[in-house]
This record gives sequence, structure tokens and C-alpha cells, in this order.
Amino acid sequence: MGEHVSKPFLSIIIPAHNEAERLPPSLEKIQAFLAHQDYSAEVLVIENGSHDDTLAVAQAFQERMPNLIVLAEIQRGKGLAVQRGMLAAQGEYRFLCDADLSMPIEQVNRFIPPALYEVDVAIGSRELPGSVRYDEPEYRHLIGRAFNAMVRWLVLPGIQDSQCGFKCFRAEVVETVFPLQTLSGMSFDAEVLFIARKRGYSLQEVAIDWYFDPDSRVRLVQDSLQMGLDLLKIRSNARRGRYGA
Repeated sequence: MGEHVSKPFLSIIIPAHNEAERLPPSLEKIQAFLAHQDYSAEVLVIENGSHDDTLAVAQAFQERMPNLIVLAEIQRGKGLAVQRGMLAAQGEYRFLCDADLSMPIEQVNRFIPPALYEVDVAIGSRELPGSVRYDEPEYRHLIGRAFNAMVRWLVLPGIQDSQCGFKCFRAEVVETVFPLQTLSGMSFDAEVLFIARKRGYSLQEVAIDWYFDPDSRVRLVQDSLQMGLDLLKIRSNARRGRYGA
């Protein structure tokens, strides 16, 4: 299963659905990066209802990466995998990371001290001044902006890019917010950010470089429709007191 570093400074959480091909090069880059950092770290891969060899590939990698922990979540759902990984992690800071590393892993240091102090939730953003998008088709960007406008209107005013797959949470935020998460799919980001803000935690977007991957796991029409319904569910949950004070 891999071994926990005793209360590491950083946990990197990677949800992995059918990632047998993309995962090994990403883990190699993460391992090489962490070897040159002056903080302790662990990496958690949460295999998530895959039909390929993602689980076996991740487990095999543990032989050369002792700080790698592999968990299996049989039911599919990115939100489910992230929730499990966040709550299993031990890090003082817990960083959500897409398996394709569409953001260079070196930029994780933008999300944590000393680069960023006194921020409870740091959100990777492709929309801030200083952020750069590479190779993204214009239609994908437009669909993303339309969805984000709906997110801002319904649940997260002021947050320009709630759906980017790179976010960092302080441990206390994770322990407070993620047990209240109800959404298991792609909209979990909007829900956990909504809960964090409702609980009084600070949210800050961080400019990143982001590389479009044509092998994205996002299904544009199907996922967009479901995410729209999910935003209404977040509003309904909030009205019914599901997220507490």
C-alpha cells in the first residue's frame, strides 16, 4: 500500500480513471521534482473505476517510489476519488492534481508557503493575468467560460476558474469541508469551494500555465448538463442546511 511519511508538509492527490498510460510519466516527473524540494511529501493515487490497468500500474510504481500510496475506489466519480484521497492524506497542505499534469508540477510551489501565506484554499486559475493556456481549441475555452459564468452566478461569485484540476487545501479545511461533500462527479469542485467559503475560509486564485490535453476525460455535453443540475443541487443543499453554519 505504500507508507505514510510522518505528517508530511505536502500531500499530492491524484484521481485516476483509465490513466494506465498517462500516469507513469506523470509520477516520474513528480518524483523527480519532490527529490529536489526541502519539504516532506507523500503522493496518493486514487484509482477510480478504471477499465484498464491503472491500479496495477500505480501499484507497480510503488517499488521505486516509497512515498506513493495507492487506493482503489471501485465506483466511478472524480469527486468520490478526490474526497477519499483528501481525507486519507496526512499533509499539512493537500494538493489536488490531475493525472495528465496539464499544469507543470513545479508550479505546485505557487500554492504553498513561502510563495503563498495565510490562504486556506488556493485555486489554480487559467483566467488570471499571468496565466497562460497552451493549445486549447477556442470552442473548449468558450464552453468553459459559459459554464464558469453559471458557477459564478449560482454558487461562487468572484471565482473566475472553479473547474481547473489543480487546487490546494490546508489540512484543517479538508477535515472540515470534505466530510460535507455530497457530489461524486465533476462538479465536486464547485461544491467544496462553496462549502469552504460558507465556513469562512479564504479562497485565492493562483495563475498557472496550463496545457490542453486532447485526451481529456471531460465529456462536454453529458458532463456540462450534469454539472448544471449539480449547481442547483448545491443551492438546494445550502437552503436545507446540509452544509452547516
